[in-house]
Amino acid sequence: MSDTYRIAFLASNTEAAQQALALMLDRYGHCPPEQADVLCPLGGDGFMLQTLHRHAALGKPVFGMKLGTVGFLMNQFRDDDLPARLVAAEPANLRPLEMLALTESGTTTGSLAYNDVSLLRQTRQAAHIGVDLNGQERVAELIGDGVLVATPAGSTAYNYSAHGPILPLGSHTIALTPLAPYRPRRWRGAILKADTEVRFRVLDPYKRPVSVTADSHETRDVIEVTIRESRERRVTLLFDPEHNLEDRILSEQFMF
Repeated sequence: MSDTYRIAFLASNTEAAQQALALMLDRYGHCPPEQADVLCPLGGDGFMLQTLHRHAALGKPVFGMKLGTVGFLMNQFRDDDLPARLVAAEPANLRPLEMLALTESGTTTGSLAYNDVSLLRQTRQAAHIGVDLNGQERVAELIGDGVLVATPAGSTAYNYSAHGPILPLGSHTIALTPLAPYRPRRWRGAILKADTEVRFRVLDPYKRPVSVTADSHETRDVIEVTIRESRERRVTLLFDPEHNLEDRILSEQFMF
């Protein structure tokens, strides 16, 4: 990349991020996302996901800087030498999950997820969910709080807290992880090839309603959800060499 960049700065609503935004605009100027060479969100991982959902279609690389409580997908914030950091930055290419949900009312909702798609029970009663892979039934009835599918980048988030596997970046895999499963008691999920089509069937949707969330986009009262890695969409995140995403994911596997 050139050492001269048109940078679009975006910031979360926190006081720290807004102060950083004013500082960066004063130092590097303002550029709309549509005209920029690179997007620079200032905030936490939640704001990074918002940025990807809003602007990924532009096809611009994204160099985030941490000004929030969680910043796994972000670089450390510094206001100096940003063009030099962009020159040295290492890319990480991510493909989101495509989610298609059918609700009790007959409506269909689609959404993208860069972290994960999760199904959760809506009431105190456990969810009953069937799991099909590429059209073949694999779990006739999963009983528990729910189930999720995570990308490698998202495998260190909700998936990890649910005791799912951490996936190496570039492994072309996704994680299928049950949430507080009661039956099958010994099933702890699976690591799947990224092109696997995962279909969840809600077996008792009226008595045991279930919602689905793709990153932060929730759809309630679903009866069927289909998930697969996008074949057409891709985003490029940029990281300082000493904080690249592949090394971070690897390091997470050796934390005790």
